[in-house]
Amino acid sequence: MAGRHTAAEAETTEGGRPIERKVGSTSHARSWSPGFFVKLVLMAGVNALGVYVLFSAFTASSWIVFGGMLGLLLAADYVYFSKRTLALKYLIPGLAFLLVFQIFVIAYTGYVAFTNYGDRHMLTKDDATNTLLLRSVERVPDSPQYPLVVIESGDELGFAIIDDGVVRAGTMDQPLEEVEDAVVVENTITDVPGYDLVNLSQLGNRQNEVTELKVPLTENPEDGAIGTQTGASGFVFQTTMHYDEDQDALISDKTGKTYVANPDTGFYQADDGETLDTGWRVNVGFDNFKKAFADDRYASPFLKVLVWTFAFAFLSVATTFLLGMFLALVMNDERMRGRKVYRTFMLLPYAFPAFMTAFLFAGMMNPRYGFINQVLLGGAEVPWLTDPTLAKVSVILVNLWMGFPYMFLICTGALQSIPADLNEAAELDGASGFKVWRYITMPQLLTQVTPLLISSFAFNFNNFNLIYMLTNGGPRFADASVPVGHTDILISMVYQISGLSGQAAKNYGLASAMSILIFLIVGAISMYSFRRSRAMEGAN
Repeated sequence: MAGRHTAAEAETTEGGRPIERKVGSTSHARSWSPGFFVKLVLMAGVNALGVYVLFSAFTASSWIVFGGMLGLLLAADYVYFSKRTLALKYLIPGLAFLLVFQIFVIAYTGYVAFTNYGDRHMLTKDDATNTLLLRSVERVPDSPQYPLVVIESGDELGFAIIDDGVVRAGTMDQPLEEVEDAVVVENTITDVPGYDLVNLSQLGNRQNEVTELKVPLTENPEDGAIGTQTGASGFVFQTTMHYDEDQDALISDKTGKTYVANPDTGFYQADDGETLDTGWRVNVGFDNFKKAFADDRYASPFLKVLVWTFAFAFLSVATTFLLGMFLALVMNDERMRGRKVYRTFMLLPYAFPAFMTAFLFAGMMNPRYGFINQVLLGGAEVPWLTDPTLAKVSVILVNLWMGFPYMFLICTGALQSIPADLNEAAELDGASGFKVWRYITMPQLLTQVTPLLISSFAFNFNNFNLIYMLTNGGPRFADASVPVGHTDILISMVYQISGLSGQAAKNYGLASAMSILIFLIVGAISMYSFRRSRAMEGAN
């Protein structure tokens, strides 16, 4: 049997001592095994996605995104092709997602909170300047006429023209460039690679958008732009303003009026106070935070919504926990028959999508046609969702229906983990059922479920889906100048103020500042509650 090896091969040093080397222990990073090729293909896909993000960030001059993505990509390649980073191979996917979807989002929200980002301040200063130059245009007299078609790239409109037999295409943000392989039939453009042609029926619905569109001829807006009134012929339009770099101002060529850039407001402003309508993002310090507490438009509804948010979150946790615990205690009694069937029915509300449940109850609570009023209450017209008090009660009741199965589950698990000997010993000592529950079952139960109650409080503090689908925050405050209502919680108020609902001007800076406040409130409550829960656990 000499010279035969099974699990290891024997080698000797100069001193004659054997060295054992395990066969088949070579890492994929240095072998040509099938696993290595699978890893190679997967990492090729990751690198392809990373290069695409890098290219997009470079094109948009987003250097923070570019640097972060480059670092992630290099780290992933090193970790998965190195023999020395076994533990990191399991950690880096989670760390990458944490960085992209948590840390970056929080950091960017914090950045926006200190800016005036919103309506009229969506652009950078250079983009705002170019936009103002393109909007202040007039048709050049006797300018040449170009055959034109309206094109579309995504949701962005543009023009394609025939210029000396060459097809050139562009959008408001992309100057006209020559397009190869474009198809022209009888002096009419029929196909533009990379774009979709907008037909005549679509032009009718977007006529204003088309006539207001101006596509720059070159990178310099002062060289002019192409515009149209008919959607079939293009003309050269020339800007009536020019940018003076020495003054950092836009000057009207028709009136001579000078609009100087104001770094505090992010507007071009004249001496008489007139401002041009398009501005840019600037840092405003703590103005957004001050506005939330000092501006009457936001301070009054903010305080009302804050109080209701705490009440809603606390009542939601209390009601769902008490009902879930009661049902768990009942179902945990071995004398009860058919417990498995009942437990299954208890979980049905939890299995149904939450947003659909809220939407369904919104229909059932309709004051005139809803199932509750028409069938259960015999045709009564109870204003479940339009009366401020009843609307809040309705929100709590619907959330109770949606949330008690979760509490039922965790309480059932916690009850089954409590040693039966404790209850039996207490009963032998003559303790009543209520005392057993009060002094043994309840403390043991709270020790195990308190962290989940804290997470449930944080969830309900930001339970946007329920509010949006059930009441949309209504009914509205009668004395508020912003679209906020009696059942709005902080997160839905932020949604309304941000302008995403379409009921108010966009104000991402103020919405981000309020989001930071929500984060701090929930974080502080969670930290305090976890400390209290650890103290209670130690006492038990």
